[in-house]
Amino acid sequence: MTTYQVDGWAALGDPTRRAIFARVAERPRPVGELARDLPVSRPAVSQHLRFLKDAGLVIVEPTGNRRIYRVDPEGLAVLRAQLDQFWNKALANFKAIVEQSMEEDE
Repeated sequence: MTTYQVDGWAALGDPTRRAIFARVAERPRPVGELARDLPVSRPAVSQHLRFLKDAGLVIVEPTGNRRIYRVDPEGLAVLRAQLDQFWNKALANFKAIVEQSMEEDE
């Protein structure tokens, strides 16, 4: 059986999931608290959290009868590493263009 792996970038592509993730990034929160602050239903927030969990961006911790969601540092580190790769390539290309332009001006 093949499992479907959700990509972190795709998970954050939805504005509601980004808003949920931003709130969880501030501090760990239960679903009910997240749903109070958003214009979507509690079941919708739960579905978005499940998507974020499948993408490796949040971790759920059962605490009594509540489920507390917090950012998964490993999943966030993967996104950060990918973003750093993009940034480093962009800087290297910019440097090459500047150096080429300087050589042409000489």
